[in-house]
This record gives sequence, structure tokens and C-alpha cells, in this order.
Amino acid sequence: MSNLYQIYLISDSTGETLDRIFTAIKAQFKNIKYKIHTYSFTRTENQISKIISDADNKTNSIILYSIVDSNLAKHLARTSSEKKIPCFGVLGDLILSFSKLLNQKASHEPSGQYALNDEYYKRIEAIQFTMNHDDGNLIKEIKKSDIILLGVSRTSKTPTSIYLANKGFKTSNIPLINENSIPYSLRENPKISCVVGLSTEPERLADIRKNRMNSLKETENKSYTDIDKIKKEVENAKNTFKKYKWPSIDVTRKSVEETAASIIKIYEIYKQNG
Repeated sequence: MSNLYQIYLISDSTGETLDRIFTAIKAQFKNIKYKIHTYSFTRTENQISKIISDADNKTNSIILYSIVDSNLAKHLARTSSEKKIPCFGVLGDLILSFSKLLNQKASHEPSGQYALNDEYYKRIEAIQFTMNHDDGNLIKEIKKSDIILLGVSRTSKTPTSIYLANKGFKTSNIPLINENSIPYSLRENPKISCVVGLSTEPERLADIRKNRMNSLKETENKSYTDIDKIKKEVENAKNTFKKYKWPSIDVTRKSVEETAASIIKIYEIYKQNG
């Protein structure tokens, strides 16, 4: 148990930023055993004292914090130092550096990134649009999409669409059964929106579909998981993407986040080219 690290994530907001930062950190270390203790909306010295007391009673405690109130952040750093608990701030130095570069005083307002501004409402609108245009729904409104994803079944179209929506992109996704399954308006005007094809290796796709069928306890649809038919599906999809000159991404070894990042780059080029 001596190699078990107690990771304290202390935030004055939701803790989402800290969670993502620690996820990035732990990905760099293969053999780390840890237990996470999350403390969100931490905004008083009394709260800090209770957390420090708990961390001090455990072995191998490490603190990561995201607190924009400089006095509270200093209090946390000081008290953890007194207890010899490693403590790392993830925003303080950055905010200070940007304040100097911009010659502007920071607001030090907790949850400032969650302000109900135009950007926030744009993101909510994109999420609603994407949910309504999932799996080929509301095809008549396809031209309103920022991004359109095409791909055969189980190529991560829906999770990628939702991720893009959270980034503010109105995203439609359409299952590609054959060329005729593509909306007529899109075939007539392939550049009506930023269209991206999603593909994957047939063997990997077969495994994913088999797992899906097992989870649904479905045994009738043999063709859905037949490797030869899947190979033909994938090949036909690639040919379709080439025919309409749509960029495509192989998602076989990509996470949703990586796929979305590639799609956003394609979208930016699409916008630049008009």
C-alpha cells in the first residue's frame, strides 16, 4: 500500500479542469497506483484546513489545485508546505504571466469559464442541434450543419458528433449503407457543408459489431458481423468518399478526442477555402 498515492484535486469551481489535467499527467506514467479525492467549490480557508488535515493523515498525499483567489491559493500552498505535502497549482502562474503580458488585471472570479455568454449559448444550441440530427435524422435541415459525418455502422459517428457539439459545432451524422443512403441534396452539392468520412479497419469493426450484438443478445443478423461483407462495406465507403472528394479519417486507433481534433482542422481548412 506504500506505493498508493492519494491525489487531492482541489478546485474553486466544478473541478473539470483539474480532472482533465490529472488525466493527462497519469497517462505519462504506466505504473501509478492512486486514489482520487475531489473537492470542488472550495472557497474558504476553513474548507482548506479540513482538506489539509485529511491529507496529512494519509501517506503519499499529493495536492493539485485550481484556485483563482490568490489569497486562498497562497493559504493552501503555505499550509500544505508546513505539513510537507507536495502541492501544485495549475493556473496561478499562468494567470499571473498572462496578466503581465496583456497588461491587464485578472478578475480572479471562480467559474469564470462558465459565464452565460454568447459562446455558452452557442454551445448549448450546437448540442441540441446535434442530438436532433443524430443517425440520419432531420436530413432536410442538413445544410444548417457546420459538420456532417458519414460512415458505416459503428465508426464512432455519434460520440464524435456529441464531442464536437460540446465544442460548439452543429454536427449531423449519417449512416452510410450505400451511396443511395446519402441525402440527395448532399450528392448534388457535396460542398454544402464540411463533410468528413469516418472509416476503420474491417477486423476491428467486426469485433466492435460482435460485442454490440452480444450486448443486445442479438443472434439473427449474421451479415452485420460477417468479415467479408464488412470488408466490402468499408471499401465501398472509401470509394464513395473519394468520388465526392470528401476527406476521411481512419478511426481505428484514435480516441474520440483525437478524431474530433482532426475533424476540426479539416473544418478550419474548409472555412478558409470558402
